Amino acid sequence: MDLDDVTDELYALDPSEFVEKRTARAAEAREGGDRALATAITALRRPTTVGWLVNLLARESPDEVAALIRLGEELRAAQRQLSGEDLRQLSSQRQQVVRALARRAGRLAAEHGRKVGEGSLREVGQTLHAALADPEVADRVRTGHVVTAASYSGFGPAGLSVVADQKPAATKPEPTPETAEVDADLLVGARTELAEATADVEQATAAAERARAELERASEGTAGIDVRIATLRGELERAEQERQFARSAETAAAEAAERSESDLHGARRRLEEAEQRLGELG
Repeated sequence: MDLDDVTDELYALDPSEFVEKRTARAAEAREGGDRALATAITALRRPTTVGWLVNLLARESPDEVAALIRLGEELRAAQRQLSGEDLRQLSSQRQQVVRALARRAGRLAAEHGRKVGEGSLREVGQTLHAALADPEVADRVRTGHVVTAASYSGFGPAGLSVVADQKPAATKPEPTPETAEVDADLLVGARTELAEATADVEQATAAAERARAELERASEGTAGIDVRIATLRGELERAEQERQFARSAETAAAEAAERSESDLHGARRRLEEAEQRLGELG
């Protein structure tokens, strides 16, 4: 057992299981005589929900996360070269990739029985943006060892602030015409992302309203069918009672008809006997 293995194991767990497993692994290390390892394990921090979501992405969607890391490398290279055209293209791709991965994180959480809010998914997106800007954050995301959310202001290491480490931001250099163009591109990208998010909310709201209306119509239809069923059941009960009465009447009529046939047969026999006696007397 080494620290890398334990770290991989712990950060793959649900946060609710982290502390118990960390305590157990530290105890195992102490029992094995490795107090340094036990101390290092104890120092591992429990991930927040956002950290767990990003780590979940790294483990269950490694190809997509690897693509994000490569995109960050390309963005940093374009920024170093002050390539405005490349930055415009890569920034648009960045928005799409981050948004898709944040949504993927929400679906993965649901598959693991956890429902997360929009706020957590936004912080997942912010952490992925930070990974695009800072190789250190990118390495944490790639390995699935994220503790908590990371944030950035502007694109590039100069504007990055990692929440987990509370690193002070470096002094921001004086803007040049080229960097001003880059900032303008980023502002356009941010406004585009806001417009897209607003449109998504409007579409989702309209869809939710349609779904509620459809639910109300379906509920009304179900209630109507229930009423019909109750009515038909009442009619069925009455019909069954009437059938029972009819069967009783049928049985009584059959018995009466049988008695009448017997009486008729006896009367005819007596008539024949009377006619025979009368003939004999002349």
